[in-house]
Amino acid sequence: MSVKKTVCLVTGASSGIGHAIAQYLQQQPNTEVIVTARRKERLEALAAHHTTIIPGDITEPAFQDNLISYIWERYGYCDYLFNCAGNIETGTIEEINIDRVTAMLRLNIEATFRLTYAILKKFKEQEYGHIVNLSSVLGTKVRATAGAYAASKYAIEALSEALRMELTNSAIKITCIEPGLVMTELHNSWEVHPKDSMNIPHPLSTADIVAVVKFIMEQPAHVNIPKLMILPKGHNI
Repeated sequence: MSVKKTVCLVTGASSGIGHAIAQYLQQQPNTEVIVTARRKERLEALAAHHTTIIPGDITEPAFQDNLISYIWERYGYCDYLFNCAGNIETGTIEEINIDRVTAMLRLNIEATFRLTYAILKKFKEQEYGHIVNLSSVLGTKVRATAGAYAASKYAIEALSEALRMELTNSAIKITCIEPGLVMTELHNSWEVHPKDSMNIPHPLSTADIVAVVKFIMEQPAHVNIPKLMILPKGHNI
């Protein structure tokens, strides 16, 4: 008898935490991984057996619909959605780029909400599934100059908690991972890196977040983890 494969969709897989999660999933037995992001050349680094690369813009509804159709037409089901696509824009009132802020909100909130609900409709039909949302410690707190980004993560937290309550008697799970500062390319363009401005000598690595994902996925069916915050030593917030 063939073993049922675990099918996972990872958004924002071209870099950072999404890329690291995709790499981890690739190493798991009987696992099929679908990865998506806008940068095709970066996704190609994930080319491997049992991995399907589908580049595109997750903010486009038609792309989302095609992505979901592909998964269900090929596999007939999906086990995990990892919502890792996101961006960060911060700045003082005088300096912040309003157009980039609104683009961030479209990605972090609108696109994530739409994909989450679309996948959940499928999960309801199959009567199981697990959505893992990449939130942030700033989904629970705020700091000056980061209000818009924090608001986008607060929105993810609010949606996730409401969905958890709605699905509490089902086999569908919702989890938020709330990292503190993680070393990725997200802050590469910043004039002063947060590890220096916030005096965090040892930020988290993407491997630390992958360890959290592993822990979440290893829980038995009756155990729900609605949220899990992970902070580096010295991250005083």
